[in-house]
Amino acid sequence: MSLLNAILAVALSAAPWLLLGLVMAGLIKALVSEALLNRWVGGQGLGSIARAAVIGAPLPLCSCGAIPTALAMYRGGASRGPATAFLIGTPGIGVDSLAITYALLGPFMAVARAISAVLTAIVTGLLVGRTAPASAPAGTVQASGSEDETESGCGSGCASGCNDTSEANNGAPAQRLSARLAGGLRYAFTDILDDISLWLLVGLLVAGVLIALVPPQQLGELGSGLWAMLLMAVIGIPLYMCATAATPIAAGLLLAGVSPGTVLVFLVAAPVTSLATLGVFRREMGNRALLAYLAGILAGAVLLGLGVDAVARWWQLDVTRQIETVGELLPAWIEWLGLIVLVGLAVKPLRRALASHLPRLA
Repeated sequence: MSLLNAILAVALSAAPWLLLGLVMAGLIKALVSEALLNRWVGGQGLGSIARAAVIGAPLPLCSCGAIPTALAMYRGGASRGPATAFLIGTPGIGVDSLAITYALLGPFMAVARAISAVLTAIVTGLLVGRTAPASAPAGTVQASGSEDETESGCGSGCASGCNDTSEANNGAPAQRLSARLAGGLRYAFTDILDDISLWLLVGLLVAGVLIALVPPQQLGELGSGLWAMLLMAVIGIPLYMCATAATPIAAGLLLAGVSPGTVLVFLVAAPVTSLATLGVFRREMGNRALLAYLAGILAGAVLLGLGVDAVARWWQLDVTRQIETVGELLPAWIEWLGLIVLVGLAVKPLRRALASHLPRLA
């Protein structure tokens, strides 16, 4: 398969599902308020941590975008365990990335990824919750997030998404439902899509290279076992890569011969944190909490990866065949239509031209 054909095949498979995921992300944005989140994750202990991880999982935020909301919870009285679980669970898997995971990696990997993201958030939240309290510095949440995003190289699109999220739905009860839904969809197809489009393109290019040019035997020999998983975790933790953009790369690794568990480690470690998150987390909660945070992500990702490989061998799963089966669910014309719509919305000049006919999309 040529490089261009490989990239196009991955893009066609992903586009309709990504559009569906963005629609769901917009609905969540419109209907879930920050005040409601704060009520749900109040308190301490396993219950609060588990709720924070589960509630955060479907929300459409990257690792940088989760910072202001998580810190607002922490400074507003939530304990460090639930705040940490929310900070990890939110970027680990969202409805948009779950949809594209199903399309590119199949149902087994989609379920494994969702469960792993939540479990990693819970374990890390419990570890951080056991560290000694650290005094929070004075200053606004937005200033903290924006400063570290600038230092670590997070894009301005992410920063704008963070600001919008921190202020999300403050006046939602007074708005009509239709206005909130329109605002949520506009946020999904402008802010979120702008945040992920460049990284998604990079992911598609890397996936195409892995599928078309890398011999499966080469990665198959190196891509399984404890050391390969540790390497994936060490590479993934400092990266700034959203869950959606990481998925095409994971698909390329999987189709090139890397084991499902090793791919899962990358999917868990890469999206849940970044240098921006690490800097803000250390300043807010201290060095001991930061070490617990890193240990929880590293240990959780690797242990879950080993478990996924064991389950795949036990059930004799053919993950590659699952990917092919999902690709056969949609007719070609829907895939092409989805890709055309996605490109039209992701490329700003095309979106502005469309916005002249649909002003609310601008």
